[in-house]
Amino acid sequence: MSEQADRPRRMPKPTPETQHFWDGTRASELRLQRCDACANTYFPPRPFCPACASRDVQVVAASGRATLHAYVINQRPGPGFDAPHSIAVVELEEGPRMMTNIVECDQTPEALTIDMPVEVVYEAIDDEITLPLFRPAAGGAS
Repeated sequence: MSEQADRPRRMPKPTPETQHFWDGTRASELRLQRCDACANTYFPPRPFCPACASRDVQVVAASGRATLHAYVINQRPGPGFDAPHSIAVVELEEGPRMMTNIVECDQTPEALTIDMPVEVVYEAIDDEITLPLFRPAAGGAS
């Protein structure tokens, strides 16, 4: 690892609005929110629906299946990252998109193809934070 990669990765700080999400990842469950008024499923967490502003929302478990929507391959090490590593946006089966990293595969354009099926995996960082990352889906179907 480089000196830069040896530095700790910046960690998210749970808030009352996001705590259900981080509790879910710690339990190996990807949790989204769905609006009871308009049926919109969304991410990131917030106390109201971004489509209709209703506060009548519920937490739902996502399938963990997604497709790779966009990515860049960072060729420089960063805090907590060796080079190369991907910075990606995946589109969840339920509709929302989220930023993440693609792991357990080569970090090359040949291995990371747009629309490839991916699935969530969890990396426990400490007792509070478990990160949702994505890897190529087993069997190649999402």
